[in-house]
Amino acid sequence: MSYLRFEKAVMTNLQESLRRELLRTNRSGAYSSSTLVDCNTRKYHGLLVVPVPELDDDNHVLLSSLDCTVIQHGAEFNLGLHKYQGNTFSPNGHKYIREFDASLVPTTTYRVGGVVLKKEAIFQAYEDRILIRYTLVDAHSATTLRFRPFLAFRSVRQFTHENMTASREYKEIDHGIKTCMYAGYPDLYMQFSKKNEFVFMPDWYRGIEYPKEQERGYASNEDLYVPGYFEMPIKKGESIVFAASTSQTKATGLKKLFDDEIALRQPRDNFYHCLVTAAHQFHFRDRRSGSSQELDDNDDRYLLAGYPWFKTRARDTFIALPGLTLAIGERDYFEHVMKTAEKGLRELMEEKPLSVKIYEIEQPDVPLWAIWAIQQYVKDAGKDEGYSRYGQLVYDIVNYIIKGGHPNLRLDDNGLVYSNGRDQAVTWMNSTANGRPVVPRSGYIVEFNALWYNAQKFCAAMLADQGRQEEAQQLEERAAVTKQSFVETFVNEYGYLLDYVDGQNMDWSVRPNMIFAVALDYSPLSQQQMKSVVDICTRELLTPKGLRSLSPKSGGYNPMYVGPQTQRDYAYHQGTAWPWLGGFYMEACLKLYKRSRLSFIERQMVGYEDEIDYHAIGTISELFDGNPPFHGRGAMAFAMNVAEILRTLKLLEKYSYQK
Repeated sequence: MSYLRFEKAVMTNLQESLRRELLRTNRSGAYSSSTLVDCNTRKYHGLLVVPVPELDDDNHVLLSSLDCTVIQHGAEFNLGLHKYQGNTFSPNGHKYIREFDASLVPTTTYRVGGVVLKKEAIFQAYEDRILIRYTLVDAHSATTLRFRPFLAFRSVRQFTHENMTASREYKEIDHGIKTCMYAGYPDLYMQFSKKNEFVFMPDWYRGIEYPKEQERGYASNEDLYVPGYFEMPIKKGESIVFAASTSQTKATGLKKLFDDEIALRQPRDNFYHCLVTAAHQFHFRDRRSGSSQELDDNDDRYLLAGYPWFKTRARDTFIALPGLTLAIGERDYFEHVMKTAEKGLRELMEEKPLSVKIYEIEQPDVPLWAIWAIQQYVKDAGKDEGYSRYGQLVYDIVNYIIKGGHPNLRLDDNGLVYSNGRDQAVTWMNSTANGRPVVPRSGYIVEFNALWYNAQKFCAAMLADQGRQEEAQQLEERAAVTKQSFVETFVNEYGYLLDYVDGQNMDWSVRPNMIFAVALDYSPLSQQQMKSVVDICTRELLTPKGLRSLSPKSGGYNPMYVGPQTQRDYAYHQGTAWPWLGGFYMEACLKLYKRSRLSFIERQMVGYEDEIDYHAIGTISELFDGNPPFHGRGAMAFAMNVAEILRTLKLLEKYSYQK
């Protein structure tokens, strides 16, 4: 039985199938995404969505969808599905779906009378090319397939509407056509593995609607341009491969290309394998050396923070990096990403223009998270390898902070680091409304200082291992001052930690950021204080989907991430649950209670496995409502969540073998 398989009853029920999304990526920034029934419900959905750096920094939907029509005895059966204004769905091709299986590649099987047609879709690695294979499994009479491409040629943040500017020109190429609707865009090449007839019949399909945008209070409809249709006969047992790309390929090689790509895929036959595949979807290779599929060490490598709208963010990169690489035995990709990230960190510290595509690297906690990521690498690769590669970077970051190099991370005499976040969000709780942070965390911020203590202790241990005893001792003394001040500043009489302290202003809200003071390798807290923090997180913050961003007992609790965007902004960090925080919580539990908490944590992992086939199949959503039934919300795939679940699975394995 397939792990990601959906029967006809699910696929034909639009309430069930439309909320399930599918994501394919090429590891170079392009992607393909829709619902399981190929009905786009977001403006970010599209069959071929690619970056166009000549235009801007956004992704762009070139090919929105491709409708396939089965023709027998003159009767036409359109397998497509679109939502139009007035809650109208047409042409209702989902009613022909017999099953959907995504265990290897997404495969939809249609039955139209005596015709059984199988459709398989795959994104070519490192190329902006989507491949779809149609196989006529069964037919009792002559069958013809007709394909209508729906073109958008617009940013994922905009809509297209019928206009006189759009070019209708096209040119016939090898088994297909190329076309481009607007100047500045790349040509779109649409080719088939089989010779076909293209019938030029230009038209606009008006009023296509995206309900996910409606939910957010945004504009939600557009018009899509269809230049005509491709038509060709197909025999029983025959396969035809369609390719849409920004470059032309040899049409007769499409079948082999499809087979070669399938051979590279690993089956998603269990929870872990789904997460590994999901981890690879966040890879982003910036092909500076050209479009060759062969990897080049000169190419910059990144981790995208999520899909469909996130780019590469510095904090997300360092938090997600160990889980997406080390936890699945891919140390080489850690090294590739860190090589690119180190370039950015050094440019930051040397006040040079940034040459890498990493956003928000100036945020004050980013260098501290970089040290944490390196710390995980040292545990995985060993001290000799870890110190050799990254020891100088760790040392330089610590001294950069000590010398006051960062413009918004001031080291005070009490050993604590101070950041100004009153007017601009500086932590991971970064939602804003009317230009101001919804959660204005400022001053001595609890996780910043937990990370700073951990960084000093890790660096001191490294220096001691290298025989630099005097420097190690000096740093240990600094860390001791930080430890004392941390306890005096954050620990309160109720057994948990204040979220931030800024002079007389202190936040008594029960928030998950205190868990880092327990989970990190070096904690400034005593054993009893750590247990008290974990107990309060368990009682007030823990959900089956991670830790809540705010306790229900605290003022302003708003756990439902629904409604217009402004309403969502106010709920974003006010009670919603985040799986990546749950990863650090479970690490804290294992650190304190060892094997006695294994079964408890294994049960927690079940809550995540339930998500694999519920929202974006095979991956984990950005966040979840903080109250039952804990619906997944936001971006369909979020790197830090996938990473921390993978890292937790690795920790479970480690503790399971300990006696």
